[in-house]
Amino acid sequence: EDDDDDFSLSQTQTHSQVQRNLERRSRDEVNRKVSELVQFLLVKDQKKIPIKRVDILKKVIREYKDVYSEIVNQAGRILQQVFGLQLVEIDTKHHIYILTSNLPRVEGENLKRDNQTAKLGLLTIILSFIFMKGNSAKDSAVWEFLRRLRVHPGEKHEVFGDVKKLVTEEFVRQKYLEITPIPLTDPPEFCFQWGPRAAKETSKKDMLNFVAKIQQKEPSFWTSQYNEAEANP
Repeated sequence: EDDDDDFSLSQTQTHSQVQRNLERRSRDEVNRKVSELVQFLLVKDQKKIPIKRVDILKKVIREYKDVYSEIVNQAGRILQQVFGLQLVEIDTKHHIYILTSNLPRVEGENLKRDNQTAKLGLLTIILSFIFMKGNSAKDSAVWEFLRRLRVHPGEKHEVFGDVKKLVTEEFVRQKYLEITPIPLTDPPEFCFQWGPRAAKETSKKDMLNFVAKIQQKEPSFWTSQYNEAEANP
C-alpha cells in the first residue's frame, strides 16, 4: 500500500505540473506506456479481473508516475474509441477499476462464441468508419485509420493476433465485411463495405450514435449520414 500513499502525492499534481512533466518526457516513451497500459487493461478484462491502481503503477507506469493522469486519460480514450470500453472506478477508496462495454449492439453468434469484446470493438469501429466514409472505404484508408489508433495491420497484436488476417479473412468469412478489388489499380487496391451480417445485426443509426458519443456531438452534426440513418433505422 506504500505505493498508493506515495502515489497520492502525485495525484494532487495540477494539470500544469503534469504538462510540464510531460515536456521532459519523450513523446514516444509516453505513447509506449499508453499502449502498454491499454494491453494490460485488455488482458485483465479478458479474465474479468478488477484492476487495482497499485498494479497499474507497479506493472506498467513505474517511473512515469509523474505523468500518470495523462497516460491513464490517453489509454482511456483509446479503450473507448477502439474497443468501446469505458474505464470505470468501482471502488474509490481502494482505487479499483473495471472495463465496461459501451458498444452499440452487434450480436454476432460467431463473436459471442469467441466471447471477445475487444474483437467486437475493432469490428464496430471499422463498420462505423466505413459508414461515415459513405458506405465504402479504401483498404489504405482503413489501415491508416487503425494505425492512428495504434492497431498496426502488419504487426502481431497481443489481443487480436494478426490484425490484417482478422479483418480481411475472419470478419469477411463471418460476413461482417465485404472486400472488393478496385478495377484498374496498380498495385491493386481494395474497397471495404458492410457485409450482409453487419446489416442484420446492427444499424446505421447505432453506428452514427456510437460515433457521435465518441466525438461528443449530436448525430445530426453529420447531415448526410444522419438522413441516411433515419431512412434506414
